[in-house]
Amino acid sequence: MNIVISDPKTGKAYSKKIEGPELFLNKKVGQQVALNGIGLDGYEAKITGGSDKQGFPMKADLEGTGRRKVLLVKQKNKGIRRRISFRGNMVSRETQQLNLLVTKTGAKNLDELIGVKEKKEEETQESIKEKMIKKSLEMAGTTEAAKVVEEAELKKGVRKR
Repeated sequence: MNIVISDPKTGKAYSKKIEGPELFLNKKVGQQVALNGIGLDGYEAKITGGSDKQGFPMKADLEGTGRRKVLLVKQKNKGIRRRISFRGNMVSRETQQLNLLVTKTGAKNLDELIGVKEKKEEETQESIKEKMIKKSLEMAGTTEAAKVVEEAELKKGVRKR
């Protein structure tokens, strides 16, 4: 199961994969949940929504865990009604993603607990044209020419190493 934890103080969202939904089973959208069971000690969150394995979203006002087709009226086009499938408001084993909103923070920061990957330095990739030119020069046996072209591009500031 994938959980998405949103922190309203920082404005960031964190994604974390967990093995099973046992901590969240039979909880409804809008309920408070302690996140101690997934390694976020001291944190509490509110369930705001989610989706099942096929991508159908949970609807807060549909009771139960099953999927149902609901007749909705669009506000833009008056009189037009559509039947759309939704999942009930209770978390089940069919739930694939769960959205949470942090309501109580713990001692440590979420960045430290979840382990957000550091951004790598920007590395410019070669275009297809550059790869083809380099490959053709190497196949022709002129690797020196390929090195000269690469050094010229570095001097111009087109590419970074």
